[in-house]
Amino acid sequence: MRLIYIITLAIVCTVTTATAQMVVNPFSRTSLLFAGDLMQHESQLNAARTADGRYSFSPCYKYIEKEVKGADIAIANLETTIGSNRFGGYPSFCAPDSFLYAAMGAGFDILLFANNHCLDRGKRGALRTMQMMDSLGIIHCGVYRDSTDRAQRYPLIVERKGTRIAILNYTYGLNGIPVPAPLVVNLIDKEVMAKDIERAKKMKPHCIIACMHWGDEYVSLPPKHIKELAQWLVEQGVDHIIGNHPHVVQPIEVRNDSTTAKRNAIVYSLGNLVSGMYARGRDGGLLARVELTRVYDLCWLSALKYALTWVARPGRDGVANFTIMPADTSLVHKNAATREKMQQFIEDSRRLFRKHNRGAEEYMITP
Repeated sequence: MRLIYIITLAIVCTVTTATAQMVVNPFSRTSLLFAGDLMQHESQLNAARTADGRYSFSPCYKYIEKEVKGADIAIANLETTIGSNRFGGYPSFCAPDSFLYAAMGAGFDILLFANNHCLDRGKRGALRTMQMMDSLGIIHCGVYRDSTDRAQRYPLIVERKGTRIAILNYTYGLNGIPVPAPLVVNLIDKEVMAKDIERAKKMKPHCIIACMHWGDEYVSLPPKHIKELAQWLVEQGVDHIIGNHPHVVQPIEVRNDSTTAKRNAIVYSLGNLVSGMYARGRDGGLLARVELTRVYDLCWLSALKYALTWVARPGRDGVANFTIMPADTSLVHKNAATREKMQQFIEDSRRLFRKHNRGAEEYMITP
């Protein structure tokens, strides 16, 4: 009898608590922070090597860690495999485990893996990368061990503050590498994506976000077919779209549906968060902050903001490691060459955004 009483009491308490939460939390604001490509070129590997032969990438994030950890959900594109040896950069990316530790330590909750470099080290490399993410508790999306694994994990559903979000992830291609069975990589295929979107809807999320690895490299404006694909995704029921791959920033827009009053955020390219690229436009990126407001089951985009970031290089920029910085020249005022390079990135980006952005607001990161 005593056991029955305890179980009954536990059930009553659970129901009462759940009911109270429903009453107390009909309203919530959830912030999602999207970052660009996490790449590891040979120059980054060399800079991260320590005296004992190990690698440390944590210093890369010291200026933006506070911002990343301040978001309810932080998401980035992992554009390298994670290996135990034979590390290397372009064209076959493979980073040590510490690269992943650093991203996790910086506060990233979800890593997108459907990109053109996810099979750089073949089936074994992809499997080990996913194994490492799983072992560290990092949620990942876009590549799966087999069709059963995909069916269980996809679409990805994450919940914060009572807001349920479905996340989709696709890539345009794999650099000509065929997908080795039984691995599954999410490729951009309208027939498959339409089915995934419908499946996502059945999971009753408050919003659906598609993270797309698409577009043309080093081009500042999305081509016509990318804009058409974005429109198609919205028509299928996707609420917001975040793009990667071009390695330069591209415009941001908020589309307003005059019929439904719905607002769709579209970020065509976030650029590079960290990489060894240093050519004009490729040395930086942006953080996109998507803010969702929910009242009971109604959820809408309440703000879309972005912050420019720039990567300082060891040696010439006065840092020991490749370091992501808020795009603010006051941080590098002592080095004229570095200040000029950062200023060029800021001016180019703002010129592009003044002309093409719609409904997005810039903000500054406080380190």
